[in-house]
Amino acid sequence: MRISLRILLRRLSLGALLLASGTVWAAEWPSKPLTLIVPFPPGGGADTVGRYYADQLSKALGQPVVVDNRPGAGTAIAAEAAAKAAPDGYTLSLATAGQLTVLPNLADNLRYDPQTSFAPVSVVASIPNVIAVNGNLEATSLEELVADARARPGAISYSSCGNGTLCHLSGELFKRLAGIDLLHVPYKGSAPAITALLGGEVDVAVDTLTILAPQIQAGKVRGLVLTSAQRSPLLPEVPTAAEVGLPELENAGWFGIVVPARTPRAIVERLNAEIGRIAKDAQTAERFGQSGITPEYGTPEAFAELIRADLKRWGEVARAADVRID
Repeated sequence: MRISLRILLRRLSLGALLLASGTVWAAEWPSKPLTLIVPFPPGGGADTVGRYYADQLSKALGQPVVVDNRPGAGTAIAAEAAAKAAPDGYTLSLATAGQLTVLPNLADNLRYDPQTSFAPVSVVASIPNVIAVNGNLEATSLEELVADARARPGAISYSSCGNGTLCHLSGELFKRLAGIDLLHVPYKGSAPAITALLGGEVDVAVDTLTILAPQIQAGKVRGLVLTSAQRSPLLPEVPTAAEVGLPELENAGWFGIVVPARTPRAIVERLNAEIGRIAKDAQTAERFGQSGITPEYGTPEAFAELIRADLKRWGEVARAADVRID
């Protein structure tokens, strides 16, 4: 009995020591530069968001936050690198809706799980999609586009930034909700997709506000609906999904910060607090607003729930449209 008690006391002392060490370690974090993995090459909306938050977090944490662009495999390369990183708070990842909620529904060979490989920190920004048409069509409203599509099933084409992308699934969601048949024409990125719209190769495009706003503002194409809850100051004349009678069409490409699973909770909470301060800063709204990007912020739990809900939503859309990628 005396030996058992001695062992028990020793174990309790060791546990207390480890707990104290962990608390001190978390309190001393960060003591060296951090890395933020971005799943796209330099330039573009994701890189803009990532570099802005990296810069602001560097100031808030007192340590450099270095952007590491890891494009490729539809964002899977970046996600796999982030999932394998040490859970010590020194590797952050800019996660996207496509990376965590679309791609997992379309590919079977991913080396990460969107719900168990990461600890969500917070959503940081979002960009709604726009449905726009060119001069090939006379439609000046979504209602007119739907009527035309119903009269000519499969005759009207729409471009997306790629097969299995959020732009693509947003288009498929529109087709399902409106009860119409449009011909999907995928391109390798937004630039060629919009070039095709401007050149008359396709009739309709589904892409982000950031990409389509300049073309609509210049009068080159007509914006028919914005998939957000509120109208955008960039396109005040374009109605929202709810305003055209399709509230379920509301969706946005969001960006968030995640860290490897098992990262200490104290670090997740510190990062969440700093992101909240950045997202609520007027400078952030002004900087992002110029590109049609909306700053976002929420708890880790709210972010986890968003991932869960969007996984289910886009999975249903993908299965209904029979969308798969190799």
